[in-house]
Amino acid sequence: MSDKDVENEEQQVQANEEASVEATEDLTAEEQLEAQIESLNDEVGQLKDQMLRVQAEAANIRRRSEIDVQNAHKFGQEKLVKDLLQVADNLERALTAIDREDEAVKPLAEGVELTLKSFIDNLAKHKVEAVNPVGEPFDPNLHQAMTMVPNADLEPNTVMDVMQKGYTLHGRIVRPAMVVVSKAAD
Repeated sequence: MSDKDVENEEQQVQANEEASVEATEDLTAEEQLEAQIESLNDEVGQLKDQMLRVQAEAANIRRRSEIDVQNAHKFGQEKLVKDLLQVADNLERALTAIDREDEAVKPLAEGVELTLKSFIDNLAKHKVEAVNPVGEPFDPNLHQAMTMVPNADLEPNTVMDVMQKGYTLHGRIVRPAMVVVSKAAD
């Protein structure tokens, strides 16, 4: 073999080695790209999950705020209603104090009755309802027991008498009814 042949052979071996190194570098570059693509896909998945959670939280906040606004509209009048209930109580007391047998005060009694009826009707338009539980079982959520009286005619824990009516606003108690509750006879 001549020097030229040896040189050619060496050049071929060197070219093959360079091609092999380039192929190896290409494989590692491909593997790096695949690893990078995989990590980017993982990151995209995490960001999508995070975005869905943020959207769900925003929807929950929107729903809660709508409920809060509705409750504010419904129950924002609660303090005013409590104050106005004293007027209804006073009109009822006036009716019980009037002597209905006296002809001179009959027009006054009728006027107070009509005023009370009008007042109660207007409260009802705004979803204020009276709680008058005579004969019903005692419910501590709606009633305030003022006293317990032994009574053989009624079952224990039954409302015997109402000292002051209770009222609800949109189903929520504004003022509990003050009641006399029966208890078992001795």
